[in-house]
Amino acid sequence: MTYAFDFSGFGLYAGMLARGAAVTLGLTAVSTLAGGLVGIAGASIAAAGPKWARWLVASYVELIRNTPFLVQLFFVFFGLPSLGIHIDEIQAAILAMTVNLGAYAIEIVRAGIDSISRGQVQAAQALGLHGRQVFRCVVLPQALANVFPALLGQVLIVMLGSAVVSQISVPDLTY
Repeated sequence: MTYAFDFSGFGLYAGMLARGAAVTLGLTAVSTLAGGLVGIAGASIAAAGPKWARWLVASYVELIRNTPFLVQLFFVFFGLPSLGIHIDEIQAAILAMTVNLGAYAIEIVRAGIDSISRGQVQAAQALGLHGRQVFRCVVLPQALANVFPALLGQVLIVMLGSAVVSQISVPDLTY
């Protein structure tokens, strides 16, 4: 049995596919940047914040990691308007993807922060760096280097999961 692939009709839809790919990559880029920032902020709180804030971050992480992305997307798109918050479908997709990636990134970055030895922190303090300087200049760069493969993998998972944003009429690659 032989197959004959016919790509002659591809040219008619190439522009539409390119626009869809651009939307998918744009959604992924924006949500990666915002989700990464949420991850770093949440991980710093989870590692060294006040007890009430650590509890709040842990609750957010558990809630988001234990619900399907499609449910989160529908809650943002259909649930927020019932609370008086009206956003369009692109903004809803970005918000849902950011919230989802942020929860996973918090745990990934927190693991990276925990991987840094106490000696590194003590050496930075001995050099006269203050708490935030130690975190920003010593701990965070090493932690991100340690967990970069895991973060990149999670970004790819979010990009693959972005296929469901077509359910709220976002014209992405699978729309």
